[in-house]
Amino acid sequence: MSLKQTFQVAPKGTLQGNMRVPGDKSISHRSIIMGAIAEGTTHIEGFLEGEDSFATLKAFRAMGVKITEPHNGSLSIQGVGMSGLQEPTQPLDMGNSGTAMRLLCGLLAAQKFSCVLVGDESLSSRPMKRVSEPLRTMGAKIELEDGGMAPIRISPSQLTAINYDMPVASAQVKSCLLLAALYVDGVSTVTEPAVCRNHTELMLQGFGYPLEIVGNKVTIRGGASLKACDIDIPADISSAAFFLVGACIAPGSDLTLKHVGINPTRIGVVNILQAMGANIELLKQHEVGGEAVADIRVRYAPLHGIDIPVDQVPLAIDEFPALFIAAACAEGITTLSGAEELRVKESDRIQAMADGLATLGVKHEVKPDGIIITGSAIGGGVIDSKGDHRIAMAFSIAALAADREITILDCDNVATSFPGFAELAQSCGIDLRVGTS
Repeated sequence: MSLKQTFQVAPKGTLQGNMRVPGDKSISHRSIIMGAIAEGTTHIEGFLEGEDSFATLKAFRAMGVKITEPHNGSLSIQGVGMSGLQEPTQPLDMGNSGTAMRLLCGLLAAQKFSCVLVGDESLSSRPMKRVSEPLRTMGAKIELEDGGMAPIRISPSQLTAINYDMPVASAQVKSCLLLAALYVDGVSTVTEPAVCRNHTELMLQGFGYPLEIVGNKVTIRGGASLKACDIDIPADISSAAFFLVGACIAPGSDLTLKHVGINPTRIGVVNILQAMGANIELLKQHEVGGEAVADIRVRYAPLHGIDIPVDQVPLAIDEFPALFIAAACAEGITTLSGAEELRVKESDRIQAMADGLATLGVKHEVKPDGIIITGSAIGGGVIDSKGDHRIAMAFSIAALAADREITILDCDNVATSFPGFAELAQSCGIDLRVGTS
């Protein structure tokens, strides 16, 4: 039996200084996908050199796309155009990345070759019917394992346009359908129940592909082409969120996170923390390639519980593990509803966080679509991260407010989204030691 990485985090601490977290994972995935099917050479800066992003990169190399080896976040992609992808000789391994698997389902459903998408144990337990069912209405030939899971087998088909009302706000499902719609003869529309992250739409426009966005509806006509461009990927707000919360809950903290993406569809974590009383400033705001960017300064301030607004939930869906820790440290009660999506991430994040909060002595009540957290004194103990990178990082930050050491088990997957997390945490004032068990 192989040893798993653990984090041992000493209690208390103060976060100080300036830092830049790695590049945005969502944008990194999409930059590879669109650069690969564009005409010409795309140059990328700020690429996230993590396992999830590398899964997407390796998949396109396996389909004949020439991509230089990333170096300090820089790489180039020689696009093959809309019809230039080649049939892979082996199944495409998406590792732990649900984003890669779901987005590639849409793109590959439109190709003239067969392929198989596989993933690790965690990814192979996540639901894929949410993309296969609407793709089938477009004419896609997709086979899933029993229970609607990966491996996913895709055969060539002639896709038709779709007019789809999404039952749940999901940027992955929306992006999957938009990528498939690039290849159809006709106009497709995708309507969201609530606005969620729009990186795919912004990047399509950056690559010169025409589409129309009106409120929560995206309309796109198939048959146009993408033109290569230069992309500067901002730092990932989902990664920054752990240090935002850390500085909020650790007395004496004053931390600035540099060049962070503050896309309006991703800014929920900042909005929620500010509603809880956090002292957060957005400095040097500007745009890079259509994406809003800023330096974020956060200083310690006492937090109070709130009812999290439902319209903020899709804008902070990946940041809730960190926000649960903020709620545990806040005075009063914080209530989250409308967050069923958290149950089908790398783990059931509602239950995984509730189990960890219970270990630390934090009062809470689990609901089908959320949780109620009562601010409590935080103890120590051993936390099972369930192999979920965001659970592991969230409880690492919790130690800043704990009265005893916290040990987090099964932390290997932190590298999927945040390579260098432990080193960066140590550099800004968190006493974190990496071990094995």
